[in-house]
Amino acid sequence: VAPLAEGTWVPLHRPFGPCSPSAGRAPVPSLLEMLRWDQVRTEYVRRKASGGAEDVLNPAKPHVELYQTDFSLRSPFEVGSGSGSSARIDADGDPTAASQQTMAIDTTVDVPWIQCVPCPIPQCYPQRDPLFDPSTSSTAAAVRCRSPACRSLGPYGNGCSNTSANAECRYLIEYSDDRATAGTYMTDTLTISGSTTVRNFRFGCSHAVRGKFSDLTAGTMSLGGGAQSLLAQTARSLGNAFSYCVPQPSASGFLSIGGPVTTNSTTVFATTPLVRSAINPSLYLVRLQGIVVAGRRLRIPPVAFSAGAVMDSSAVITQLPPTAYRALRRAFRSAMRAYPRSGATGTLDTCYDFLGVANVRVPAVSLVFGGGAVVVLDPPAVMLGGCLAFTATSSDLALGFIGNVQQQAHEVLYDVAAGGVGFRRGAC
Repeated sequence: VAPLAEGTWVPLHRPFGPCSPSAGRAPVPSLLEMLRWDQVRTEYVRRKASGGAEDVLNPAKPHVELYQTDFSLRSPFEVGSGSGSSARIDADGDPTAASQQTMAIDTTVDVPWIQCVPCPIPQCYPQRDPLFDPSTSSTAAAVRCRSPACRSLGPYGNGCSNTSANAECRYLIEYSDDRATAGTYMTDTLTISGSTTVRNFRFGCSHAVRGKFSDLTAGTMSLGGGAQSLLAQTARSLGNAFSYCVPQPSASGFLSIGGPVTTNSTTVFATTPLVRSAINPSLYLVRLQGIVVAGRRLRIPPVAFSAGAVMDSSAVITQLPPTAYRALRRAFRSAMRAYPRSGATGTLDTCYDFLGVANVRVPAVSLVFGGGAVVVLDPPAVMLGGCLAFTATSSDLALGFIGNVQQQAHEVLYDVAAGGVGFRRGAC
């Protein structure tokens, strides 16, 4: 496999952190609220992976109109035809007319989308950046309903604007917790990091949402494995890979398109095979093989990990097979026996009272993946809110998740071309 090129990158921030666009502007959800949202969302993704989310996976679903009655990582992009230092959609390459948009990223969904004019509240939700107005961009165009691009939407298609030959293509994306976005499928020029442009970039222009989108982002830059995602649209020109580094709350990370953020001779990734879902190719799957606590590999039967796990930018905590989780919990509690326990917080059942404790010694935890990749977790990736930041799935046969709490401070490389997922510690 040819070596990857260095990626084109933009900054990445945690939601509601000091570097976030919603800092001080939106209410910060509690840990319990985040955990509840995480359970709802991951169960929805799990149903999609098994073919159970018929409302999303059935391309024959009827046309849907939305009326208004996240806890996602964010990165700045610019769409349309303005200034800014990250990424934008330009009209005629005019940087003074581009509209910078701060967007969430999601590795389980395929269609990128932003809110567009017209999009009145409460039909849409409040956002930090001005709404993108397609009428101000001379290169913006609606995708025609009978075009191959519209047909390629598959389960994300939502019919036509009318019955004429020039009818516009409509899209619909449904998320967990009854959230959804609908509008016109469009093209324009995307500019990433000031100089990298993607012409005829396809994205959803949202005119209505349903449910709670509360983090003030303009939309979602989708990075799933389907044909409509940012990755698929830039694979030929930039490279069939992307990476990101989930920062700790007070720091800044990055999203790199086309390859890792750096390719110097000292860059080393611990790499595990990438597994694709036959039912839902949008998802990126990996296989855990073991867990190490305080230098000792736990005795977990390999069959316990057979269901695999989703590499997910938006999942909060890692969900393990019950057999593996019980072994981890037992070893962790043994190593933490010097500290008083406290009650559970949502799905986190191993919590501690550190009141008056000056220094907490958290045992080292590592995740061992297929191919021998070992990911060493820093203490903030082991504990969250005074609790062990892992939980159990419903059974050893249920699909697991690798959450962004465990991914933080690692550059996570999705090298789709080579069929691998890489981890580089201490990248942000």
